[in-house]
Amino acid sequence: MNFLELTKKRTSCRSYLDKPVPSDALAYCLEAAQLAPSACNQQPSRFIVVETPELRAELSRHGLLPGIPMPWVATAPVIVVLCAKKSLGVHGIAPMVSGVHYHLIDLGIAGEHLVLAAEEQGLGSCWIGWFNVRKVRKILDLPRSLEPVSLITLGYPAGEPVVTARKPLSEIAEFR
Repeated sequence: MNFLELTKKRTSCRSYLDKPVPSDALAYCLEAAQLAPSACNQQPSRFIVVETPELRAELSRHGLLPGIPMPWVATAPVIVVLCAKKSLGVHGIAPMVSGVHYHLIDLGIAGEHLVLAAEEQGLGSCWIGWFNVRKVRKILDLPRSLEPVSLITLGYPAGEPVVTARKPLSEIAEFR
C-alpha cells in the first residue's frame, strides 16, 4: 500500500476488540515514532505505554476531562501517553523569540508516525487531546520534566472504520 492509500485508510478508532496488541507490533509503532524529525534534533518525544488494565481504567475514569463521554478509551488495550521532555534552548527560549512551541510540532510528527505505523500493522488508533494534564501526571507519577501532550489509544478495531469526508483541496490549499 502506498502512502496516500495508508493515510486514506487511517481513521479515529473508537471501538476496540478485547485482544492484546502484540509486542512486536507495538515496538514497530514506537520505532516509527522514534524516527520522527524534531527541531534541532532535540528529540523531546517520550512515550509512556500503558498496558495494565488498572492504569488504563484509571486514566479513562479520572484522566479525561468531563463533558465528552469517551467510554471506549477504557476498552483500548494500549494507551500511549505522548510526553515532551523540553530543553531550555529550543523549547524554552526559542518560543519566546519566535512564538512557536517546537515541542508540540515535534510530538505531532512523532504521534502521526505512530498512528500511521499502527494502521499499517492493522491496528486502530485515536488521538485524545481532551484530558486533564495534572491528573494524568499524577496517575502515572510522571516527573515535572515530562509534559503530557496527548493520549493515543491503540488496539484492533471492532467493526468497520467510519471514514469522514474531507474538505476539498480547493478549500484548504492556497497557491500564490
